[in-house]
Amino acid sequence: MVELVQQHPSGGYILEELRPGMAAEKIIQATEERIRRFAEASDDFNPVHLDEAFAAKTAYRGRIAHGLLSASFGSAVVGTILPGAGSIYVSQTLKFHLPVRVDDTVVIRITVVEVEQEQARVRLNCEGFVDGKLIMDGIAVVRVPRRRKPSAR
Repeated sequence: MVELVQQHPSGGYILEELRPGMAAEKIIQATEERIRRFAEASDDFNPVHLDEAFAAKTAYRGRIAHGLLSASFGSAVVGTILPGAGSIYVSQTLKFHLPVRVDDTVVIRITVVEVEQEQARVRLNCEGFVDGKLIMDGIAVVRVPRRRKPSAR
């Protein structure tokens, strides 16, 4: 059973609070500005992402967002909602099924699959959807804090 959760009041869940079936979602738009800024940050100026005339002649018949931009939306959920603050990526598998186009709205869903107590890690199912269609999926392994940092008060 899937239990949709919100961001923890502390900013992040600790290992002992996580269990299989917990899930979080975030809706993010693949805007023109995000695509341009991602190209600058990654130094990936492939014209299929930035040049409509070039992209129109490809198999995609128009511009598409960088695959790793879409994948980074999953990082937003992992780092801010589930598990949240303090979690660190160890690994990520990805499979892209459909392209994300300029101004598509992407729904990212992250679901806890397994909690590894000894290693303080969780396995997460990562999925992205546009208009209800699966555009990418994969498994992330994320290190999670065992306790919260004490308050500065």
